[in-house]
Amino acid sequence: MNTSADKIRQTARETIETEANAIARLINYLDDEFVQSIESILHSKGRLIVTGIGKSAVIGSKIVATLNSTGTPAIFMHAADAIHGDLGIIQKDDVILCISNSGNTPEIKVLIPYIKLSGNLLIAMVGNSESYLAKQADLIIKTTVDKEACPNNLVPTSSTTAQLVMGDALAVSLLGQRGFTSDDFAKYHPGGALGKKLFLHVSDLYLQNEKPTVQMDTSIQDTIIEISSKRLGATAVLDGEELVGMITDGDLRRMMQSGKSLDNVKASDIMSANPKTVEPGKLVAHALDMMRKNNITQLLVVENGKYLGIIHLHDILKEGIL
Repeated sequence: MNTSADKIRQTARETIETEANAIARLINYLDDEFVQSIESILHSKGRLIVTGIGKSAVIGSKIVATLNSTGTPAIFMHAADAIHGDLGIIQKDDVILCISNSGNTPEIKVLIPYIKLSGNLLIAMVGNSESYLAKQADLIIKTTVDKEACPNNLVPTSSTTAQLVMGDALAVSLLGQRGFTSDDFAKYHPGGALGKKLFLHVSDLYLQNEKPTVQMDTSIQDTIIEISSKRLGATAVLDGEELVGMITDGDLRRMMQSGKSLDNVKASDIMSANPKTVEPGKLVAHALDMMRKNNITQLLVVENGKYLGIIHLHDILKEGIL
């Protein structure tokens, strides 16, 4: 098979342009029935059951994932499985969203009468507004496209992209109506970076670390050993129990480069007074902001004037918070 770079780029460009035009056309379908669909889902006491067959089923699964992560309870029910026992998923207060480009597939034609018998509200996301599905639905969300991106106008491409984007429009519209915030999003994504930014506290991380400590009169040799052994690149300097300073490995390097004799150097001679500190109850995101603003990689954790430990930039990065 002969290939041409120009031909490859041309085909890819035409595909993107065709699908982009299909998406732009969706704006024309944001009619009263789209609004009524949003309102019906919003005020339903049940869940949104999304169903479809083939490529539309794949898109339906993604729409369900987006809905669940943005505050709209949703379940995916494959149309083929539905007519072989999964209809029991549907409860009396649920709203049904059936996705199909043609609206005339055999599985859809078998499924729809049973949904109608149950009395549930049926919303059709459909490309063919004259189809069986469209005529049986209570509300229609149109996703009609001029043509598929496939040169033979056969492979579902533009049509499934239109379904995907309209599904996002549905989910984000519901999100907006619910007043869904970043805090709400974090509740549904506790393992994600945003969830950690909103819920992970300094106390969740610093306790995993050693607690490097020296006194003001600790020799420089012992100070180096303390910093090296605790592997945090820094140590707190105390006067008894009182925090008075901090020494980092950067302070040690600068001292070594000065060429001065180390024989009588004490921790108090090279420490930085008034070090940056953070309380254990603060969010890790707050600690990260402090590190960025001050161009540092460690913060001393202090509560009511008492030194508790160190939180390091590496601790935060390991949690995926950037």
